[in-house]
Amino acid sequence: MSKTRHVGLIAGGGDLPLYVAQSLRQSETELTIIEIDPDSKPGRFSNSQRFPLAKFGKIMKVLEKARITHVCLAGTVGRPDFSNFKPDMSAMRYLPGTLVAAKSGDDALLRHVLGIFESRGFEIVSAQDLCQTLLLRDGPLGLHSMSKDHREDAQRAMEIAEFIGEKDIGQGAVVADGVVLAVEAQEGTDAMLERVATLPDALRGNPVQRVGVLAKRVKPGQDSRVDLPTIGPRTIELAAHAGLAGIIADAGEAFVIDRAETIRLADEHGVFIVGLPKRTSRGST
Repeated sequence: MSKTRHVGLIAGGGDLPLYVAQSLRQSETELTIIEIDPDSKPGRFSNSQRFPLAKFGKIMKVLEKARITHVCLAGTVGRPDFSNFKPDMSAMRYLPGTLVAAKSGDDALLRHVLGIFESRGFEIVSAQDLCQTLLLRDGPLGLHSMSKDHREDAQRAMEIAEFIGEKDIGQGAVVADGVVLAVEAQEGTDAMLERVATLPDALRGNPVQRVGVLAKRVKPGQDSRVDLPTIGPRTIELAAHAGLAGIIADAGEAFVIDRAETIRLADEHGVFIVGLPKRTSRGST
């Protein structure tokens, strides 16, 4: 951080941008915040500006006027609706490449966006570099650990999450008793878990007898400077409602948001959260 003189935070949805902003302010780093999530509530930050991604020229002008040296993209950002996309003149310059990247998947689109910032002279800094204390560590988080009964489901869920990640489909998968109950796509983790909760009781667990594991993984080949998986209180509540036994992710490659409340809910519902040693290929957990 010593070389990071002035950071421009491009804030998407969710709570992660709030933690990034707090960390930067505590380090007395100069900070400029631009909110790009149209659904985020006003007033999340004490001082920010709001622009849609289509107004890329205005975003760049703000960053350049503030003499930004580093840019951090944090938070969820929905895929733009290109049928209603109204780019400004600067965005028009990049639109052809953006459309091509978008057709190749979300990862290609994110890499394209990062490349645009870098081409304008900004250095990309990741949220995990700024908020290392939010990262999931190796081992259980909270009172509950993964038992031997859940290891086969955990291994299969990690394998499925890696497989769909290779295809740039999503980052998460749910497996119960060896059966793949759901994979994450454009709807996101929360909607996927809500979908699992509607499945017949015979396929999933319940609050008395929890069955199944949610795995969240960085996509193979993904630019890890953006879009790490996130676990938070809402994840725990939805997993518990779906009857799942626990949640796993690669240690050091997932954020835990609102850690104290996340652990409290997991302990209360009997749901385990476990960080697994990072694997370079499919294998045992």
